[in-house]
Amino acid sequence: MPNRRRGFRLFAASLAAQAALLLWLAVGVAANAPVVAVAAGPAPYALIFGTVWSPGGHPVYGIHVMLRRAGEKKFRWEAWSDHRGEFGIRVPAGRGEYILVPEQKHAGNPPETRIQVEGDERIDIGVHLAQEQNAQQ
Repeated sequence: MPNRRRGFRLFAASLAAQAALLLWLAVGVAANAPVVAVAAGPAPYALIFGTVWSPGGHPVYGIHVMLRRAGEKKFRWEAWSDHRGEFGIRVPAGRGEYILVPEQKHAGNPPETRIQVEGDERIDIGVHLAQEQNAQQ
């Protein structure tokens, strides 16, 4: 029997130590509540969602779509169209004007689409590819 009592005493002492530790942590956290940093949520964004269409009116897979701010030369965002011809690009929320250009081989000047963003909104567009110059001749 002495071993059982000894085990119970160790268990009770362990529970008391755990309770004291939890109490100490709770008081410490409550005392320092203003110091504890809270992680901010994700930054707001606008979504430019589009579909790439062939000259025949069918969705096109695998088109590289590039996006830049109007007035800038360097493209900052890019995406590829999926099997339904769809793509999505997140841009910072707020007022801004963007230019979207699909990369199209064998096309002289790929069509540019101007997009106006006003806030944290979703903008749906359709990008219609030009006929290839080889096919026009």
